[in-house]
Amino acid sequence: MPLDIAKFNSAYTDARDRVEREQADVATQQTHLRTLVPEDATQEHRDWAEYLIASLARPPAPPRQWSELYHEAGRIQVAAYQAEGTVEEQIAALREARRRIWEIADRAAEDEAPHIRAMTRSMEHIEDGLRNPLWPQDD
Repeated sequence: MPLDIAKFNSAYTDARDRVEREQADVATQQTHLRTLVPEDATQEHRDWAEYLIASLARPPAPPRQWSELYHEAGRIQVAAYQAEGTVEEQIAALREARRRIWEIADRAAEDEAPHIRAMTRSMEHIEDGLRNPLWPQDD
């Protein structure tokens, strides 16, 4: 019987959650996962499963520490979402915030710049929605 990859993936995800959130015993979780790998699984599947099983013992990566530039861009984004006024004024606030965020991204570290630029995507969608509403606005 071949390895049921979907079932194993689901079980692995559950085991990872139990280890990280509930401090479940790693060895117990690993033993359970090993029971899901059939004797006649291909070597490739066995290696893949064993890699994941062993990974349960590795501590998760620490949360990323963002720079002050990232936080500054986030504050600009939040302020733009809260902009009030006419549709034109809201669009102008979003456009200006996106411009400022891109300027910040240009000064940011290479690995952080794409994350800062990504903040502008939802703002662009909101601006598009203001320009082309899907339903008539109340007067």
